[in-house]
Amino acid sequence: MTKKERYQFVIRYFQEHMPNPETELVYDNPYQLLVAVILSAQCTDKRVNMTTPLIFEKYPDLSSLSKATFDELFPLIRSISYPNNKTKHLIGMAQKVMQDYDGTIPMTVKELVTLPGVGRKTANVITSVVEQQPNMAVDTHVFRVSKRLGLVPQKLTTPLAVEKELIRNIAPALIHKAHHWLILHGRYTCLARNPKCRECGLQQVCIYFHQLLKQNG
Repeated sequence: MTKKERYQFVIRYFQEHMPNPETELVYDNPYQLLVAVILSAQCTDKRVNMTTPLIFEKYPDLSSLSKATFDELFPLIRSISYPNNKTKHLIGMAQKVMQDYDGTIPMTVKELVTLPGVGRKTANVITSVVEQQPNMAVDTHVFRVSKRLGLVPQKLTTPLAVEKELIRNIAPALIHKAHHWLILHGRYTCLARNPKCRECGLQQVCIYFHQLLKQNG
């Protein structure tokens, strides 16, 4: 099977079984999404969704968040991983958007990564979800699943390298969907420790699955 055929098979499968994938973070606008994505680093979406309602109630917009103090915000995100850093990042992010971008969250990766707490992965998520830009955020799920399926070579060792390879081989109009396809597949089927290979519809093209078959005779 060629690389092109493998990509075609995977994309057809997801288009049929997951035609409208979406982020599992709960949000109403770009501000809420940015806060949620910053909080979601090394934390589950479920935990973030339990935490953000109180934040958005107290700080409904960037302006109010930019005026928050550490001692006011910290108790609201105490249950999130790395609460100290994330408290500082959220306040700093809001202040920078207010000061440098006239209170409007920028929508380019180059501008977003200038904000505290926003790396390339977060910037890719924001731009792809809000504006469906052809940007691919590579988290641990995307990194793992894309390699197991054989979409990217095993020799690629960085998220950026995987991101570039996926973007080269997926139509721009589908990249924002492919991001969610790979994440959700990794979250619920292609688990890190005990992947549900027997119930996966991608067995036919999955390099990892065929390796398991060989190992087990």
